[in-house]
Amino acid sequence: MDKKNALRAGALAAGTTLMMLLMTSPALALTRDDGDDPGTGLSVVETLGLYVLAPVALFAIIAGLVMVGDKSHKKKDVTSSNISTKAKAEAKA
Repeated sequence: MDKKNALRAGALAAGTTLMMLLMTSPALALTRDDGDDPGTGLSVVETLGLYVLAPVALFAIIAGLVMVGDKSHKKKDVTSSNISTKAKAEAKA
């Protein structure tokens, strides 16, 4: 029964992918729309800076601010590990 379900799922996935590929037409991407005014393309350096370096830099800045904000507070240990127990009873010999 598992082979039948796996075959059915594979056929469904393949059919869905094929239909999506057939429904999209890359030739329509070459046709300009009314009012379309594309600018100049980005260079490789600009593309890498915009889509790779900028997100990495933003991540690093946000992570740094979170770490600085976390270390600025004094750690308060509210667990039982900060309770000091001292035996008051002394052994009598």
